[in-house]
Amino acid sequence: MLTKRIIPCLDVKDGRVVKGKSFEVLRDSGDPVELARRYYEEGADELVFLDISASREHRKTIMTVVERVADAVFIPLTVGGGLRTVEDMRQLLLSGADKVSVNTAAVYSPDLISRAAVRFGSQCVVVAIDAKRVPGSSPPRWQVHTYGGSMSTQMSAIEWAKQAATLGAGEILLTSMDADGHRSGYDIDLTHAIATSVSIPVIASGGAGSPEDLYRALAHGKADAVLAASIFHYNESDIPRTKQFLAERGISIRR
Repeated sequence: MLTKRIIPCLDVKDGRVVKGKSFEVLRDSGDPVELARRYYEEGADELVFLDISASREHRKTIMTVVERVADAVFIPLTVGGGLRTVEDMRQLLLSGADKVSVNTAAVYSPDLISRAAVRFGSQCVVVAIDAKRVPGSSPPRWQVHTYGGSMSTQMSAIEWAKQAATLGAGEILLTSMDADGHRSGYDIDLTHAIATSVSIPVIASGGAGSPEDLYRALAHGKADAVLAASIFHYNESDIPRTKQFLAERGISIRR
């Protein structure tokens, strides 16, 4: 059985880690290098670094901060934000990233996924999907959003995940915009719908408020990994205690 992964997330804006609700009302949460080092020492399986305003501001990811974070940890580091070309991805990998996360550019130029997979290998290509539930939809439907969640598309999140997997993505980083930052649990319906529709790993993101929420995303949502920010940033739980909680409930975790 493959072990499930616990992945702290560093949402970075202007060189600082921030956290908000539904991608808005951002609150300063600390220095990315200090947090990255702490999570590495606590036993995080991987880290995700997202320059959350890069696409909206039409600029590239802040490479200097990425380099400092990469120097501080020795676990897989996924970096995203503002990536538009294969060359942008190459520069991030040269800066210390192990994987690159692409969202907006992939939506509007899907062949970017396949070109990156050919160049670097699918294991390096993570397609991030920011999904929002269509109000009143039954059965529930979710639409893809781009530019840091600020622009709605008419794309089905499930169909886009399937297409991304077919094009060569190695993983899906799935964020529920409705649940993000509310700490009331992941959108299990969304997570399950995507995880059971694709054959590649799905990372659940958005809504973690307790170790129980992580358990539900893994056990009921069928996620392969869980991304969390607030509960770790604000010391509401830590990675060793979270892993212990999950292991006691039968989740296969790297200890």
